[in-house]
Amino acid sequence: MKSLFAFFWVFLFLFPVLKIDAQFQWPDGAKAAVCFTYDDGLDCHLDVAVPQLDEFELKGTFYCTGNSASLYNRMEEWREIVRKGHELGNHTLFHPCDGNTGDWVKPEYDLNNYTPDQIIAELKTANTLLKAIDGKEKRTYGYTCSNTVAGGEDFTDDIQSLFIGARCDGPIPETMKGYDVYKTPSFAVVDLSADEMIKTVENAREKGTIVVFMFHSVGGGYLNVDATEHHKLLEYIAENKDDYYNATFGEVLEYIKSRR
Repeated sequence: MKSLFAFFWVFLFLFPVLKIDAQFQWPDGAKAAVCFTYDDGLDCHLDVAVPQLDEFELKGTFYCTGNSASLYNRMEEWREIVRKGHELGNHTLFHPCDGNTGDWVKPEYDLNNYTPDQIIAELKTANTLLKAIDGKEKRTYGYTCSNTVAGGEDFTDDIQSLFIGARCDGPIPETMKGYDVYKTPSFAVVDLSADEMIKTVENAREKGTIVVFMFHSVGGGYLNVDATEHHKLLEYIAENKDDYYNATFGEVLEYIKSRR
């Protein structure tokens, strides 16, 4: 009996990092998940991001606002990327944000002036618009400016009947235990090198968790990432595909939910 207890304490000492969720496994033995998400429905997504993703047979999720000029002018191209396996996500109609974040937020699109019912009505209407484009009924949501509060009230619980899950900002999760699919953290990319982005991916691999990239402009524009650096990141993921599970954000969230 003493030897049994001794073995038990040695085991705890040698393996202190084991967690309750150690049984969580990504598909096909992958060590982490990597999601590429792109906000606001921009022309550069069709012209740069999608061709680069397709080159490496990787999938992305594109959070399009209902009032996106690109979505209006190039609707058939947006419809086509869904046929290729990419995802259109809900990013509201008018991109409302907390007006305290900057003077660029118009009063009529200030979430402080919204009610929870108002943002939910906008999200439902945006879902109808997107369904008319891609025919899909299941969808994910990208919180605008990562804001989860309207009129002083957190509306996270109210969106759960509308979406598979939702993306905001935040650090790489330390563990998949307790991962909140309706407040998933993501890594906002602005003027970063491929090496810096790859370090974030490797950090997720070390933890066995997930990195969700939040891009805006690719190859020139606001909150930009250089097209060459974006290409290098995708190339790294493709060259190490055995280590990384890539799919649309919605597909990854569905997989996570299936493991619970």
